[in-house]
Amino acid sequence: MFRRNIRVFAVLFTLAMFAATGLAQKKATATADTASQKTKKADLIDINAATKEELSALPGIGDAYSQKIIDGRPYNSKRDLLTRKIVPQATYDQIKDKIIAHKVPGAAGEKKKGKKSSSSTTPPPK
Repeated sequence: MFRRNIRVFAVLFTLAMFAATGLAQKKATATADTASQKTKKADLIDINAATKEELSALPGIGDAYSQKIIDGRPYNSKRDLLTRKIVPQATYDQIKDKIIAHKVPGAAGEKKKGKKSSSSTTPPPK
C-alpha cells in the first residue's frame, strides 16, 4: 500500500513539473508577442507636431478629435490628452501605444514672457 502511494505521488509530481514547464513557455512566448506588437519608437506619432491627417489616421481619432488635439498644444506628456479632457479614456486606451509627446522647447517660456508683472516698483505715468 505504501509503495503504491509513493508511485502515485511520483507520477503526480512528474505531471505537475511538465505542466509548469509548459505554462512557463507559453507565458514567455506571450510576452515576446506583446513586445513585438508594441509600436517602434520611430513609428510613434508626436501629438505636438503631427498634422491633422496623421492624427486622424489613429484609431478612434477623427477630424473633430484631431482638431481638438491640435488646438490644445503644447502637451508635456501624452497623458495630457486625458487630464485636459481632449479625448475620452476609451479612445486614449486605443492610441496610447502609438503616440508620444515631445516637449516643445520654449513653449512654456513664451507664454510667461508676454505677461507683465503687476508688482512693478515704478509708479504709473500721470
